[in-house]
Amino acid sequence: VQLQASGGGLAQAGGSLRLSCAASGSFRSIGDMRWYRQTPGKQRELVAGITSGGSINYADSVKGRFTISRDNAKNTVYLQMSGLKPEDTAVYYCYADISPLYSGSHYPYWGQGTLVTVSS
Repeated sequence: VQLQASGGGLAQAGGSLRLSCAASGSFRSIGDMRWYRQTPGKQRELVAGITSGGSINYADSVKGRFTISRDNAKNTVYLQMSGLKPEDTAVYYCYADISPLYSGSHYPYWGQGTLVTVSS
């Protein structure tokens, strides 16, 4: 099972970027899917999360600017980022609880990070 993130890059303040993260491989199901971000010297922080049932939560710092969504048919989670600020600059990581074929339990999987840089 792999999570492959894409969509990072450079944006100007006030601009938009869309991140995607697709799960591939063989597995039973995907539970929660989340986006985290991390800057040098700081702990990784939760940006947004979405459950398999569609319940959503956001960090206060991104509420009203970022939108998380998922396409269960494509095993993909998205993060639409608008109104970007320089302080949004970070490496963004996707996360998913995935149940492998051999188990009914869900286990944590991380995608590789994708760098988002917002210039002022």
